[in-house]
Order: sequence, then structure tokens, then C-alpha cells
Amino acid sequence: MKRLYGVTVAMVTPFRDNGTVDITAIKELTEFLIEQNVNGLYPCGTTGEMLKLSEAERKTVAETVVEQAKGRLPVFIHVGAATTEETVRLAVHAKMIGADGIGVVTPQFFKATDKEIETYYGAVAEAVKDFPVYLYNIPQCSGNDLPAYICEQIVEKHPNVIGIKYSYGDMERTVEYLQVHGGAFSVLHGMDKIFSGLLAMGCDGTVSGCAGIFPEPYVNIYQAYLKKDYSEMLRWQNVAIQVGDALKNGSNMSWFKEALRLRGLTVGGMRSPQMDIGEEEKRELAARLNAICETYGITLKVKREEETV
Repeated sequence: MKRLYGVTVAMVTPFRDNGTVDITAIKELTEFLIEQNVNGLYPCGTTGEMLKLSEAERKTVAETVVEQAKGRLPVFIHVGAATTEETVRLAVHAKMIGADGIGVVTPQFFKATDKEIETYYGAVAEAVKDFPVYLYNIPQCSGNDLPAYICEQIVEKHPNVIGIKYSYGDMERTVEYLQVHGGAFSVLHGMDKIFSGLLAMGCDGTVSGCAGIFPEPYVNIYQAYLKKDYSEMLRWQNVAIQVGDALKNGSNMSWFKEALRLRGLTVGGMRSPQMDIGEEEKRELAARLNAICETYGITLKVKREEETV
């Protein structure tokens, strides 16, 4: 089964001015990320405002990314939803359209017991047998945590559950995940501010929203890691930290969307109730990104407005 590795980017969902999903912008964003040599694409997750998309919209986004990627790199669709039934439908759809796998966040908002979490993941895994499934734990958003021992129980019953995306800064828990299934469990981490350290710990890579805006430093970190050029890896880690701080490290996806506009990719604004950042914040962001790009030789504007896919 295919696994995630390296720099997998959590993609934003572009919207038109009228609030509908912008298919053309999704294609352009997909192409931009592939051109930047990222290792995988992860649409419809937290960065993609998943819970503000209808089921039909999520399917459209998934279809568009898979079709545009054309098998050039792995595409794992995030399918976690408010109900088990919708999650299963989205999982089956991802397999049907030719995605390479799925990610599934824990049950959200309502507190779930260990048994309920295990049963939830079991239902999804059974619906897409022989298809790679990554668990997704982001307890600060979902309200439910996913201990390593539950992962172990899930993997024992469902061998197509091959890994986890973990988006919380608990390093002890990260180590526990790395021991699941005798160390064969794939661990991707969302704390890209310490990407190089996570690679050294044994993580397979990152699933990063910041890398979906500025792939360059993250790709360079991973390539330096593969070459065992640790001084270069740490140099680019410093750049990634600066980029992440400028982008508020994913705490508000409006910063991501404005940064993409500065790079020449039009992806629209946020869906309500989230709001776009103000003019002063936009000026602050532009100044910080310009300074970073000039210092480290990164091209800020990578797309001309008249370019289309």
C-alpha cells in the first residue's frame, strides 16, 4: 500500500467571490504544488475548511485534485465528517475516483469513548478494504484524543490502517505512535516548525498547511535530510520557522489565502463565520514575506495573474 512521506501539503480550498468552490483555482494550486516537488497532496482537511464544505463540494474538490495530479504524486483525501455515514461515503468515493488513500479525523465535538472511536475507524476501514487509511489526531480542534493503544487495537483488526497524522506538540505521544505495530506504523506530523527534529525521531514526514503556501523551505529540509546534509537541513528549518510564524502557523487560514494571493494564485477568502484578515494585517504579511524571500532567495510571486491551467 502507498504511504505518505516527506512533504505532504494540506491544501486550502479556493472559493470564488460568490462563495462557491473554484475548480479552476484548485487545478492551478495543484499544479503549483506539484511543480514545487512536494511529495503528496492532502485536500479537504483542516486547512481546507472541511467542515464548512458540503458532502457534494468535498467530492468535487477530491475529484479535481486527483484528476489534475494525474498520478504524478500520492493524493490522500481527508474524509472525516460529522457522522460515520458521511465519512464512509466520502471514503468510498475517494477510493472510487482513484485517490491513493484517505485520512480520517477522530469523531468531533461530542466526547467519544475508546470503544466508540475504535468502532468508528473500524467502520471506515471495513468500507474500503485494501485501501490505505491514515488516522488523524488533532485533539485541540476535535475535542477527542487518540491514544497509541487504540491505534494498536485498530491496526490489529484492520491492516489497511497504516499510519497517523498527528497535529499536536506532544513528543512523548509521538514516540508512542512510532512504536505502534512493532514500529511499522507510519507517522506524519503536523508540527512542521520542528520538521527536521521529527524526521530525526523517525517520522515519515509532515502534513503541513504552511508548506501548501511556501513549499520551498520544507522541500529543501526533506531533500537535505535524505542527503544527510544536516547543516543544510537546519538552515532551511530556520527559514521554515520564519515562514510559519509569518503565516501564524495555521491558526487562521486567511493568512494562508492572502499569502497565496501574494504569490500570484487567487484562492478567494474564508467561509463564514471565519473572516478575512484586514488591510493592516495584509500589509504586515506582505512585508514579512518579502523580507524572508529576499533574504533566502525565494521567489515570492510564482504565478502571473493571467496564467491559467
